[in-house]
Amino acid sequence: MYKKGFNIRVYGIWINESNQILLSDERIGDFEFTKFPGGGMEYGEGTIDCLKREWIEEMNTTIEVLNHFYTTDFYQPSAFHSDTQIISIYYFIKPITYPSIDFKFIPKDYNYVGHEEVHFRWKNLNELNEEDLDLPIDKIVTKLLKLKE
Repeated sequence: MYKKGFNIRVYGIWINESNQILLSDERIGDFEFTKFPGGGMEYGEGTIDCLKREWIEEMNTTIEVLNHFYTTDFYQPSAFHSDTQIISIYYFIKPITYPSIDFKFIPKDYNYVGHEEVHFRWKNLNELNEEDLDLPIDKIVTKLLKLKE
């Protein structure tokens, strides 16, 4: 029997020297969404190890985790599994090695090759709005980032 559970997600907030924030456009099958870079914590790892692993896997870059920004403080069911609660943890980060990837300029500019795609793009922080992100917790984080400006 399947038990209800938790899905812990860890995200990195990278604001570059031009005051741009890095966003991740992802497609999994028919689902398309924009979020902050990061992903799911695996059994046996801590939040910072998870974040470092995700950035290596997705962008082939090593990061320094600077400080904690926000942890989910309300109930949020998973969009993919209704019997799973999402807990998201956000950290400010800076790269130790610069990503060796091509950044996109157009939101959700997918090639539709294969089942999954991940692309990264910069957005001016002063132009960032809640509507730019699709996940409910990311929208709250965006609001908090805007208050911090």
